Amino acid sequence: MLKKLFDPTYKEYKKCEKLAEKVLLLEEEYKALSNEELQGKTKEFRTRLEAGETLDDILVEAFATAREAADRILGLRAFKVQVIGAAAMHFGNIAEMKTGEGKTLTSVLVAYLNALGGEGVHIVTVNEYLASRDAEEMGAVHKFLGLTVGLNLREMTSEEKREQYYCDITYSTNNELGFDYLRDHMVIYKDRMVQRPFHNFAIVDEVDSILVDEARTPLIISGGAKTGPNLYVQADAYVRTLRDEDYEIDIKAKHITLNESGMERAERYFNVENLYDLRYVNIVHHINNALRANYIMEKDVDYVVQEGQVIIVDQFTGRLMVGRQWSDGLHQAVEAKENVQIKKETRTLATITYQNYFRMYAKLAGMTGTAKTEEEEFRNIYNMYVITIPTNKPV
Repeated sequence: MLKKLFDPTYKEYKKCEKLAEKVLLLEEEYKALSNEELQGKTKEFRTRLEAGETLDDILVEAFATAREAADRILGLRAFKVQVIGAAAMHFGNIAEMKTGEGKTLTSVLVAYLNALGGEGVHIVTVNEYLASRDAEEMGAVHKFLGLTVGLNLREMTSEEKREQYYCDITYSTNNELGFDYLRDHMVIYKDRMVQRPFHNFAIVDEVDSILVDEARTPLIISGGAKTGPNLYVQADAYVRTLRDEDYEIDIKAKHITLNESGMERAERYFNVENLYDLRYVNIVHHINNALRANYIMEKDVDYVVQEGQVIIVDQFTGRLMVGRQWSDGLHQAVEAKENVQIKKETRTLATITYQNYFRMYAKLAGMTGTAKTEEEEFRNIYNMYVITIPTNKPV
């Protein structure tokens, strides 16, 4: 009774459950349709939308259509709990479904419904392997129903990317979406932009990882060289002379600073009277980066060295981020530490965080196995409820 009165997620769940029951009631009717009749539903739905109906009006029938199509193409028929999860996402919420309960199939129903409006649906995964797999397997259901399916990959040209973005449903990674947005804001002519305007809908897989864990991670595009490598090498040589008592370090917070003895050694090494005089702010900046590079950044954990280059390791996925650099000179400090060629430091030309990027979508939904613990953050920052979907069979 208390849940009914005070828990908004319980009310959302019950609303979605009623809709799921209506979808299941149509199962026999839709099983009896021929392939041509089932495929014709897409045109029928679009005509109804043009006539003034809303996505909510056609939800039950659209879900029943996608559910039947998935069974015919993949041999997978969504269970009631998966239909509930799809409804929860359609209303702009997060479906918390335990691992193995079929989140990927759940996304097919909600993506199909929202793609009928013609403004595009983005299905966001954490890596290109998952994006490619889902675009091929789940995309087959959408193609059967007459929708176009795109796959946005890092190595594509601008023309290829634009073609993928203008499909009804586009599979991509969060990284690539963010960087494409930044690149679009650096082009000279509007027709060179690859993304559509933000009237569309995004479904984020592993939503807690992308929208909470990585939320404040800045995506940065840099360019325009700043300084040469000499000071990086000097700062690196200096910090290698330090003893444990010359600095204070907090490994967990990734923070390190010189103490009194370290400052005195720096003043003697760089032959300056007062290290913290405004004239020497550049030296302090390089020393701080060299300290982080030598005493906090770990080789084969935070980065690897391959073919004479320092390559960042993504801390969330463990994958190599080829072509990416740390900003503010940290990358060059690590290169000096590893004694490889030091690239010229660059200026930040464009930057955005995942949090700010994903809040620009007209509608945002997500799915994961673990989101309830961050429910307050999702509610306050993204205005999304976390709807816990029960397992299909008792655990």
